[in-house]
Amino acid sequence: MTVTTASGTSTVELVVAVYQDALGVTGLDQESDFFEHGGDSLTAFQITSRLQDALGAEIPVALVFAYPSPVELAEVLEADFGQA
Repeated sequence: MTVTTASGTSTVELVVAVYQDALGVTGLDQESDFFEHGGDSLTAFQITSRLQDALGAEIPVALVFAYPSPVELAEVLEADFGQA
């Protein structure tokens, strides 16, 4: 299932863009790993904050650690939060 956000972006595209911005790394794709690109707890909080703003849903920071690639995180957001 691919959910489209209010801005017309798919959830996975949104998560990739947020990862790129928060990690300061261009060229990430949906399979890129949060930890391999220097992700830490501060960055995880930045990611969840940006996703919460974009999606209007409370997103636990633990999800970034449990699902470190954008595609994995997007799938969980779509399944758990429906509107994501």
